[in-house]
Amino acid sequence: MTDIRTDPGGGARNKAPSTELLERIRRQRRHTLELLTVSAVGLVPWTVLLWFTLPSGYTVRQYRTAWVGFDALLVLAMACTALLGWRRHRAVAVAATATAALLLCDAWFDVSLALGTPDVWLSAALAVAVELPLAWFLVRRVLGMLSLAQWPPRTPLADGDEDC
Repeated sequence: MTDIRTDPGGGARNKAPSTELLERIRRQRRHTLELLTVSAVGLVPWTVLLWFTLPSGYTVRQYRTAWVGFDALLVLAMACTALLGWRRHRAVAVAATATAALLLCDAWFDVSLALGTPDVWLSAALAVAVELPLAWFLVRRVLGMLSLAQWPPRTPLADGDEDC
């Protein structure tokens, strides 16, 4: 939501958001950060438990379906990013970030699941030459877009938000 409203004369005027809106935004932000903090802390013991309890090798069913499905999702993310970019839509930043995350996941799983096999070298080469550079490129482009964005001046939403 923006603080700038356009008046009928075509000019823009600054209108301060209501105290009620600022309080709602502050509360939503706090709840979101609390949820992320609890999730991150809770994931640590779960990850340790998995490290000690999961088998080092496992035969899976639907391996092909999983990989083809993941790559189809990656194609969809890249296509959405390209389409939004061609249309100059600001949501391209979200699509590019999602595509970069999927490329990182693809590189990780390709290499880690190929460890101990002759395919590890091809997986590592593709990760280093294609997936990781493309992910880095997309992240850099998104950061560049964010640096060009017109951000409103930073003002605290309520008491206690000065440091956030």
